[in-house]
Amino acid sequence: MNLKACLTVLPQYILPHHLLSKWMSALTHSRQKWWKNLFIRAIVRCYGVNMQEAANQDIDSYPSFNHFFTRELRAGIRPVEDAGNAIASPADGVVSQAGMIDAGRIFQAKGHDYTVLELLGGDETLAQRFENGSFATIYLSPKDYHRLHMPLAGSLTDMLHVPGRLFSVNNVTVSSVPKLFARNERVICLFETAAGPMALILVGAIFVSSIETVWHGVVTPPSRQGIQSWQYPARQVVLNRAEEMGRFNMGSTIIVLFARDAAVWNPDLQAGKPLRLGQTMGRISRANG
Repeated sequence: MNLKACLTVLPQYILPHHLLSKWMSALTHSRQKWWKNLFIRAIVRCYGVNMQEAANQDIDSYPSFNHFFTRELRAGIRPVEDAGNAIASPADGVVSQAGMIDAGRIFQAKGHDYTVLELLGGDETLAQRFENGSFATIYLSPKDYHRLHMPLAGSLTDMLHVPGRLFSVNNVTVSSVPKLFARNERVICLFETAAGPMALILVGAIFVSSIETVWHGVVTPPSRQGIQSWQYPARQVVLNRAEEMGRFNMGSTIIVLFARDAAVWNPDLQAGKPLRLGQTMGRISRANG
């Protein structure tokens, strides 16, 4: 680990992750006009946020920073391929890693991986469904659109909240902290699709003030000690491809899992590739109903 990584990563082991995120939540939800406008303008300037893509381009009109951060896009700004077998990117962001699940392990960064079993909260039955399947990890930076959408049409079957740490998910930390995505707090959403089971894992990070879904609302906070789970009757919650399924209140990472032989990623879906919501990441390689 070089000096930059040491200075970035080592303090995170002792920082009070959840307390800091609680304070950030208070700041991002503040309706003090001078504060939220200052915060918004700083982010727009520092990260180069393209406000021309926003449905509401008037910074002053957002009630809080969080309303700005989870802003809607203008209609039609993210076209989705019509082909029914296309797997759409669930978010604007950058590919952290993508590939095959090898003997139950997911590649995180050079020298680091973690197991599907660890990622899915220790549920062996659930992990077996994705044995030798495929994964894609997408990082959302502060400049990105922070609503999450469906890669494929699907029927929700389960949701789990797995408590954990809140390490940063930037490149330096991901390259340095072992099993980071299986250690951070996360919300796991399981769907049945035309390609079989699909998991969308919404990974928390430091300063992520909450994770929410369209069917449940805010899932976290509060953070709890044990794993929580919710089951959904068949077709109670059905979402179309590219339909909104959740959002990060501050940025983080989403991981997509498919079962064995269910999906084939595009050859250019490699670490560092920028993605836009709805962009085709790959194709269904077989249909399971």
